[in-house]
Amino acid sequence: MPDTSHARPRPPLMPLDEALTRMLAQATPLARTELVSTFDADGRVLAQDVVAELQVPPNDNSAMDGYAVRAADVMAAGVELPVSQRIAAGHAGAPLAAGTAARIFTGAPMPPGANTVVMQEDTTALDEGARVRIHQVPQRGEWVRGSGEDVRKGSTVLQKGERLAPAGVGLAAGIGMDKLLVAARPRVALLSTGDELVMPGAVPPAAMKPGTIYNSNRFFLRALLLRLGCEVTDLGIVPDSRAATLAALQAAAAGHDLILTSGGVSVGEEDHVKPAVQQLGQLDLWQIAMKPGKPLAYGTIGVLAPSSSAGAAGAAGAVCHFIGLPGNPVSSFVTFLLLVRPFLLRLQGAVAVAPPVMELRADFATTRPDKRREFLRARRNAQGGVDLFGNQSSGVLTSMHWADGLVDVPAGHTIARGDYVRFISLQELMA
Repeated sequence: MPDTSHARPRPPLMPLDEALTRMLAQATPLARTELVSTFDADGRVLAQDVVAELQVPPNDNSAMDGYAVRAADVMAAGVELPVSQRIAAGHAGAPLAAGTAARIFTGAPMPPGANTVVMQEDTTALDEGARVRIHQVPQRGEWVRGSGEDVRKGSTVLQKGERLAPAGVGLAAGIGMDKLLVAARPRVALLSTGDELVMPGAVPPAAMKPGTIYNSNRFFLRALLLRLGCEVTDLGIVPDSRAATLAALQAAAAGHDLILTSGGVSVGEEDHVKPAVQQLGQLDLWQIAMKPGKPLAYGTIGVLAPSSSAGAAGAAGAVCHFIGLPGNPVSSFVTFLLLVRPFLLRLQGAVAVAPPVMELRADFATTRPDKRREFLRARRNAQGGVDLFGNQSSGVLTSMHWADGLVDVPAGHTIARGDYVRFISLQELMA
């Protein structure tokens, strides 16, 4: 038997939450900001509070097409009132005389003196619109939208660190903001390592050499980065050599905030990323207690010389973040969503970086508990439950295409059919 008395004990696997906490502690928000058109602000992170300089709506206005009245003038059904004026949206009416009604349309400002709107379905126009019969007794204030009901002047409508969605963009426009100050886009250098990788289109499937594979990771990682608002520089496939890896990393560090790699962070003789990053800066190589996606590397690379086009991030003495993802496609995909995504959001100053989690019924069962926290590819069904993809291997990218979410299973747990499980929507993670 081999002598194992001097073998080093393996360090314990790091919990996912601890790894994320460590990474976010290094994600100091970028100092760069830019002023963008509100039209182009969807998905961007606000770099300052947005404060309303007016009320929304600015005046009391009608919520319906109908007639503006004084409630005291309609104390019984069947009351008939003369129509003194017609008020369309965007036009101000004259003060409403007692005992009269004003024809009013949705969004039009209430005339001074009126306090109620009777919707037209509860009325009958008489004398070609000169008079109106009101069939129901309205409540005071009915169908009136009060000034400031939506937004009060001086209130903070959107907060610094908020990642804008379409509703937020509309809200900003609604208080007159045509431009917004947002965090600059993180500049990310994306590269792959491995002589086994082939770009689609370079070699037809029938001519692929044994042991080679098409580089799928590069495509979905780029797509995910773009969805997060990053500026992506694709550095292609770096050959499996120390010199080539050193040159690629050193060049990328000068003009980027993050270098993201896929593969090459294990301990094999042909995995050159780890020693190259250690030579250029510092690196932590973590074995994370998650499945899929155990190996992950985080570190920094020093910038040796200023870059004329890189701005502050390319200045000498600055550092560029480095994250190395595992090479298996599902492992790379899941670790990106759970670790790289929140890191990049925090670089942009985002306050909320955790995805929302819902509790859904499992319409499946698992029988083998795993020592690691597991993220199963799953999909909601028409019955309100969750189904599991049949093959949960970290190499089966089909599972990520089929799934619409991840079931978060604590280490050492199994799931019985009918249990309620933590479900993380992929739509939320990839928004």
